[in-house]
Amino acid sequence: MTYTDNGNHGSYRVKGDTGDWEIVVGLEVHAQVTAQSKLFSGAATTFGAEPNSQVSLVDAAMPGMLPVLNGECVRQAVRTGLALGAEIHRWSRFDRKNYFYADLPQGYQISQLYHPIVGEGTLDVETDDGTRTTVGIERIHLEQDAGKSVHDLHPTMSYVDLNRSGCALMEIVSKPDIRSPAEAGAYVAALRQLLRYVGSCDGNMDEGSMRADVNVSVRRPGEGFGTRTETKNVNSVRFIMQAVEVEARRQVELIEGGGTVVQETRLFDPNSGTTRSMRSKEDAHDYRYFPDPDLLPVEFDEAFVADCLASLPELPVAKRARYVEALDISAYNAAVLTADVETARYFEAVLDGTGAPLATAAANWVTSELFGALKKAGVGIEASPVKPGQAADLLKLVGDGSISNSIAKQVLEVMVETGEDPAAIVEARGLQQVSDTGAIDAAIAAIIAANADKVDQYKAGKEALFGFFVGQTMKAMAGKANPGVVNERLKAALAG
Repeated sequence: MTYTDNGNHGSYRVKGDTGDWEIVVGLEVHAQVTAQSKLFSGAATTFGAEPNSQVSLVDAAMPGMLPVLNGECVRQAVRTGLALGAEIHRWSRFDRKNYFYADLPQGYQISQLYHPIVGEGTLDVETDDGTRTTVGIERIHLEQDAGKSVHDLHPTMSYVDLNRSGCALMEIVSKPDIRSPAEAGAYVAALRQLLRYVGSCDGNMDEGSMRADVNVSVRRPGEGFGTRTETKNVNSVRFIMQAVEVEARRQVELIEGGGTVVQETRLFDPNSGTTRSMRSKEDAHDYRYFPDPDLLPVEFDEAFVADCLASLPELPVAKRARYVEALDISAYNAAVLTADVETARYFEAVLDGTGAPLATAAANWVTSELFGALKKAGVGIEASPVKPGQAADLLKLVGDGSISNSIAKQVLEVMVETGEDPAAIVEARGLQQVSDTGAIDAAIAAIIAANADKVDQYKAGKEALFGFFVGQTMKAMAGKANPGVVNERLKAALAG
């Protein structure tokens, strides 16, 4: 595949034997709603529990059991829709989607086809090369998850785990606006970031709480849409990008070889990097949708929507803009600090401790020194042994001249290792910065006396040697001398 610019956003062109083909992608992202219980029962939703230990009579579809809608799941779906600037439907309805799986006890899934809770919205995305585009959101609907079939624990039998059965999902359906693997990856990454900020989904793709069905078709540039396939349950951004690329290539080769793309459901195999047929793709009428007779329509008023809107945090785009415009943080650092909600929360807590005047220094320190130390220690920022308040205290020690930047690096190493407060480390190890001009002047005099030849070269115009004298002075003072005082006293001594 080769990349060309296509107006307002880039698109991949598949170079076939008969010319160029354009990729068209739409994504259906299933995001498990952050809630303490399932969509229609009080069973827990904790990940990693023993199989079939979180299953109510409703989840197991026992006779006579009736669903009761979890209001928190509705609230989280509405909050997500508002964060996407989407239309919120004041009236929505649940339908039964009828099909058979061994891990679907009811023989149907409760979902929303005709009247979803959230309508059209948009999400702005940016690829790694800086290309920006807007992807339309078709709808968000609530539905219950199925259970899980396990096929690799017995040579002749499959096991069924219903812990996941009935968990609340938001199915976030994009419009077919995506035109490349890179855009598909950027869209999912941006959506995951937004969901984590909102708090409506934890976004843990490796645990299955966020996964995507990838719809791909190809067409000649400018023509109508081709026949699409759906690659089910892809659970990483990298795999989503790979699935788009290999499926588009497969379709082009099929068409150019005289074949026809069949509307079907496929699976992506990350080991071989290929997709394979799973089953023919059903249309809506094949599922025999009808309104669920056990559930009333969902209705809410303007006050409920207003409350959901008021509960939203500052979102990534607004936060980045504030950092750049109000706090004078570089665009790069602002992007790094807002990329993940845990990092943003940490930095906000550091700012609370240092105040706006140290915002730029705090941003530089978090993105370089702290990130480097945590990477070396093998821990993420959410498990940082250096708490935000301690980080703020360390920055203030540098800001008020108590310690130098080089000493601060030493103190940070100890903090990561022990979790101690910076002031205690500085006090116990005698690391306070020296601003005493008498001690600094004595060190400078000794260095000048030992380097008379370099003094003569400096006075003859070789000003670059000034850095040598600074380094020697700092070395003599064990790195504890105040750099500003050192520069000032050195200039005076060398001018004499």
